[in-house]
Amino acid sequence: MKFIQFSALIGVLAFCHTSFAHHSDAGMDENSVVTLEGKITEFLWKQPHVYLGIEVLENGEPVTWDIQLASVNGLSRSGWHAESLKPGDEVFARVNPAVNGRPYGKLSSIERADGTPVAVRPGATPVNKVQADSLEGNWMADRARSGPSYPGGFDGFFYAHLVLTEAGQEAMENYDPLSSENPESTCIGRPTPSAFISTSSYLMQVDMSDAEEKIVIKSEWYNEERTVYMDGRDHPNSSTTFATGHSIGYWDGDTLVVDTRNFDDHRSPYQIGVPSGSQKHVVEKYRLIEDGTAMAAEFMLEDPEFLAEPMYHSRVLLHSPHLRMLGTECDLESTTRLLKLGG
Repeated sequence: MKFIQFSALIGVLAFCHTSFAHHSDAGMDENSVVTLEGKITEFLWKQPHVYLGIEVLENGEPVTWDIQLASVNGLSRSGWHAESLKPGDEVFARVNPAVNGRPYGKLSSIERADGTPVAVRPGATPVNKVQADSLEGNWMADRARSGPSYPGGFDGFFYAHLVLTEAGQEAMENYDPLSSENPESTCIGRPTPSAFISTSSYLMQVDMSDAEEKIVIKSEWYNEERTVYMDGRDHPNSSTTFATGHSIGYWDGDTLVVDTRNFDDHRSPYQIGVPSGSQKHVVEKYRLIEDGTAMAAEFMLEDPEFLAEPMYHSRVLLHSPHLRMLGTECDLESTTRLLKLGG
């Protein structure tokens, strides 16, 4: 068993069998790759992210690395299951290591010691496009048309797009993602537009069964469920706030417009330490395109206390009735493991 450190080794990723996106890359060195050859000691198949332990020899002594993977949702759709790895299995893995040198990392690729893949992505036949008659149904981002990917995934997206005020910048610089200050460490989810951005990896479901009164938008991520009131009501007084905000909607022709305000204070809704609070405001728009097989989606995000200018983003969502909602029941044993990096 052995391990090898590569600094700024970008090229190694070109031949990896499997790539893993993760919802949080706090404390990881995205510019380094460590290769680990050893035995599996643990395979924790829990939400919001799966973990495995790999025992390697470092200077002749056994050391166990704690490795974080993607969610059960994403791994399942890539052919993984709860028995994909077992203690004693010999593997060869590549990980982005923790910046503080602890034996902790984010998985980049993994294969068995004999070179065979751990999982084989399902889908021997292409998925046919299915027409939707309305916005009702399951939707997933068309990643080919969602713009560039960013180092760090969800975190990197907001690093690239948010323009901060002095208060936002100061809050981000003073944030410790490897402490209990991180809302995810206690299974607190992220309000909109998180579910919108997370459609790159997680299903969004629109329930229009009572569309004249309300539309319900659900996300696999932390089982978020948001009610959009369609009965003409206004937002309540700003002193009344909600974890997911208060959403009201209306139709502008064939476009559903969703206006959300009245958010609870949240320490890190964009996962980079920039807070949000009572001034946050999000407007989303959804419209069927391409004969109902796809949806044009966009949002505007503003929060003058922390954002120096509004943020705009758009993408195409694909109608995905072949995928079922898996949900994300947050497990404290899993989500608190990131705290091992702190201290």
